[in-house]
Amino acid sequence: MAPHLTRDDVAAVAKLARLELTDDELDAYTDQLASILEHAQDIEALDIDDVEPTSHPFELVNVLRPDEIRPGVDRDEVLAQAPDADEGRFRVPAFLGEPE
Repeated sequence: MAPHLTRDDVAAVAKLARLELTDDELDAYTDQLASILEHAQDIEALDIDDVEPTSHPFELVNVLRPDEIRPGVDRDEVLAQAPDADEGRFRVPAFLGEPE
């Protein structure tokens, strides 16, 4: 069994992660982390010697529809609705200091 997790342990980890925690947060996170570690110990204690390794517990089925070519929207019709178009493309304002 692992040693009991203390508030000082959580404070040390928080310091390493460069997190500033209040006293209330330290108390809350100590309890939460202790629960997580206890659960991990419970899982580690399970006897799984006879369990076959799997990549997924359920058989997966491809739920995507097949690719089929379908008619799209007319480019000129779409560009006609744009506020500004140039050479068959949408024209947008310059950004990030790029020249126009």
